[in-house]
Amino acid sequence: MKNLLENIDEILLMGPGPSCVPPQVYTALSRNTLGHLDPCFLNIMDELKEMLRRIMNTGNNLTIPISGTGSAGMETCFVNLVEPGDRVLVMINGVFGMRMQDVAARLGAHVDALEFAWGTPVMPDMLRLLSGVFSELL
Repeated sequence: MKNLLENIDEILLMGPGPSCVPPQVYTALSRNTLGHLDPCFLNIMDELKEMLRRIMNTGNNLTIPISGTGSAGMETCFVNLVEPGDRVLVMINGVFGMRMQDVAARLGAHVDALEFAWGTPVMPDMLRLLSGVFSELL
């Protein structure tokens, strides 16, 4: 049987994902697989967590890498921070803002949304202006 993947040319991907994969990642993927409780895996994970803490400038021992999409990371964050009844402010300027609004609502949060034109940046000055309004609501 012919492997149809052999005919794929290298393409420069410049969207939010999927992304181009560096050759070092392909090399790493060709290594033997480790179980999640293997001592070697645990050593690698500990080193990764330490590097993440340095990059994020935190001492939090619960800093961990997440294997998944950006949406998986976003949902993980919301699920660990938002409880039913919490107030959540979401700025929507595209699909991911809408996804944040949906995730927060599914968690039982009271969601306030500020919508901006799709693809435009969220305006910090507008948020500062509105901060007094939102603080009065709390």
